Amino acid sequence: MSRTSSEPGPFEPGPFGAGAGDGAVTDAAFSALLEDSAEDLYEQAPCGYVSTLMDGTLAKANATLLDWLGLRREDVVGRMRFSDLLTVGGRIYHETHFAPLLRMKGEINGIALELKGADGVRMPVLVSAVVKYGSEGEPLLIRATLADARDRHAYEQELLRARQAADAARREAEADRVRLKDALIVLQQSLLPAVLPSVPGLESASYYHTASPDRLGGDFYDLFPVDGERWGFFLGDVCGKGPEAAAVTSLTRYTLRAAALHDPDPVAALSTLNTMLHERYSGSDPRYCTAVFGILQPDPETGHVTVRVASGGHPPALVLRADRSTEYLETPGGLLIGILADPPLSTATTVLAPGDTLLLHTDGLTEARTAARGRGSERYGDEALREFAANAPDTSPASLVTALSGLLESFGDGLDDDTALLALGAPAMEKPE
Repeated sequence: MSRTSSEPGPFEPGPFGAGAGDGAVTDAAFSALLEDSAEDLYEQAPCGYVSTLMDGTLAKANATLLDWLGLRREDVVGRMRFSDLLTVGGRIYHETHFAPLLRMKGEINGIALELKGADGVRMPVLVSAVVKYGSEGEPLLIRATLADARDRHAYEQELLRARQAADAARREAEADRVRLKDALIVLQQSLLPAVLPSVPGLESASYYHTASPDRLGGDFYDLFPVDGERWGFFLGDVCGKGPEAAAVTSLTRYTLRAAALHDPDPVAALSTLNTMLHERYSGSDPRYCTAVFGILQPDPETGHVTVRVASGGHPPALVLRADRSTEYLETPGGLLIGILADPPLSTATTVLAPGDTLLLHTDGLTEARTAARGRGSERYGDEALREFAANAPDTSPASLVTALSGLLESFGDGLDDDTALLALGAPAMEKPE
């Protein structure tokens, strides 16, 4: 749009006169602007500027760049190449990447290089360069702009240090996790017998499956002598996980052992454990468990083993006979140990003939989900366990536990609770040749 004759020009005093505060530029200011020549702007630019011949010889450099490097113009122009301004690493990158890429494309933007000052100080810069061509298309010179990247470099270095610190913390956390896992394994093993004792006239086998190596489970079992003829055994599951459950597990094992030495009756042993848990954990942090406790008495003359058991809220023991028949040894009336001050407990008795096996397990086995086995999201259940045991190739304690350990592995993610197995059997009679 053209202005009227009454409107001031862009560099003329306004209608209120010079200095009236209306933003008009005075004659003195206009004169000062004219003194800011293009050369001054080039020399004092916030960026470094250089022009080089095609072989890299410096033909021109502005004052900003020279000030950065602490160099004199007469020592630089016509005497040095652009690569001479770089550190050793920057020079290598320039020769192997920067220069070839510039020759190929004719222009390059934002490449990180590092300058070397006269005092040895290094200065990171971002370099953009363009090749200038003559009228015949021949390359004449290279013009480059160097932007100060010290703040960016410091930021990147801080990011690098933070990343390195995070990596170190992650490695330390992983090492701590491995150490914790190893400690949990050692602690878990301390809550179980290292090996089952050898009992004359009895075969035994056990197995413990950990659902999560990062959590302490509460399953437990043991087999120990009571006197010269009888042996005690128990298997159970403390409610909860972690160190608190482990503490109750340890206390439960030693309580049952001590109770059996005082009175080997199964009901008396579980009653002692119930009293201990009910009195000690009856406050704001109650602790319960399920348990089966029994007494074994092998008969060396007949090869039979008499078994008397009592149960407090635990899955019943499974009896596998030598003829492949099966039955659950029911113990009616048993409640979780530790809930009531005087729970109803009863004893069940059975006799293991040669070739018979008694299997005890925690509920991680029968509560496992069978989705991975193609049966939907059902519990594995007691009847499936009975069927599996009856069809096992060998029902001796060791072979049965081996088969069941494979079954547990087959559940995969469907097994989300620890599982303990304890199998006790009367050795089969040797067949005459």
